[in-house]
Amino acid sequence: MKIDFKVDRFNYLTDDTTAVDSETKFLLTEQNKKYFEKLEEKPSYITPDELIEFWDLKSLRVVGVTGTNGKTTVTAAIYSFLLDLGEKPALMGTRGFFVNDERVEEKSMTTPSILHILNAMKVAKDRGANYFIMEVSSHAIDQNRIEGLEFALKVHTNVTSDHLDYHKTVEEYRAVKSRFFADESPKLLNKDDIKNITYNPKNAQSYGVDEPATFKVQAFSLQHGITAGIKHLATEATFHSPMVGLFNLFNLMAAIGACTILTKRNVTEICEVVENFAGVAGRMEVVSRDPLVIVDFAHTDDGMLKVLDSIKDRDISVVFGAGGNRDRGKRPRMGAIAATFAKKVYVTSDNPRDEEPEEIIKDILKGIKDQSHTRAMVDRAFAIQEALRELEKDEVLMILGKGDEDTIEIKGEKFHFDDREIVRALLADR
Repeated sequence: MKIDFKVDRFNYLTDDTTAVDSETKFLLTEQNKKYFEKLEEKPSYITPDELIEFWDLKSLRVVGVTGTNGKTTVTAAIYSFLLDLGEKPALMGTRGFFVNDERVEEKSMTTPSILHILNAMKVAKDRGANYFIMEVSSHAIDQNRIEGLEFALKVHTNVTSDHLDYHKTVEEYRAVKSRFFADESPKLLNKDDIKNITYNPKNAQSYGVDEPATFKVQAFSLQHGITAGIKHLATEATFHSPMVGLFNLFNLMAAIGACTILTKRNVTEICEVVENFAGVAGRMEVVSRDPLVIVDFAHTDDGMLKVLDSIKDRDISVVFGAGGNRDRGKRPRMGAIAATFAKKVYVTSDNPRDEEPEEIIKDILKGIKDQSHTRAMVDRAFAIQEALRELEKDEVLMILGKGDEDTIEIKGEKFHFDDREIVRALLADR
């Protein structure tokens, strides 16, 4: 990455050793240090800590959210609540970069490079933002892409199993996530998932549905959205949300707790703005109500469990696949989850990348013992077509894995593909 940086004799700043020249200063990071050391002639450089000081970014209160599932929804909810409370937040993550309810950048990596982050923080600060909310991936923690950042709050959603192609074992994955919570930064932890991480108890608060917590759900209903009575210390409050599913109750509790801690406002005031947040595109997104078709990003066995369990009172048909060049171990578990909850299962492609989709499908089918209600087909559009054609009255069709993605990746090439567009086109042709 190379950005404008008109300081002294320089016009640019880069974190890429191959882009350094007489006009370009170098940002020396933990990530690029090994490449820097190989340079025969060392360029003039600045560190993330020094850049933070130079741009005076410490006035921004940084909020980091990490977990296997829920990062995108929780960060978006915090951002939405803060906007409705009259604050001036910025949001960076999978969905892009936003400042004060305006999109500044399109979708990007969950957690980009530290230069990208610091440049976004400068833009946010220049636009008057007082909060910078960001998703923090396990890769970013491990590679120290959050180097130099001081967090006003760190939020934990859950930690199950993901990215084992990178982390190799669940234990290592959990250890990396735990590293984020090892310091004395203020933190908000999911008490119902606390067994899956270790953390520094200094400045730690919690939220929970079943377990005792700082922010505790006392009663809830998942009929017609989410309604919950909660308690924060001695204060009781109620909120309603149009969102669906038990997992979204957890996501909303994380966001309510975070905003209460950050703003120091009464929890009842935070609960008043919850109903205004309808969720994130591609996350339990209702594409059609008659028939009921929902698209969701769930692409792990835990994500599928949470999504399908949230509507287990309905007869479910499910279309899903698994990404290529990723954790193979989760594929049969995904198949088992689908077969447990769904009346009809359609196994298909989902970004096969460099793998053969037929082989990915075989891995998934290993987890489905009784395949009498299972169909497998490589063509994802055809799978959606068949699922819609065979959908019976009062059944719900869940299309999982891609959410609001609008491409499918095959052999290094991305082709336009949007589950929601496919559904709408098929229904329009009926």
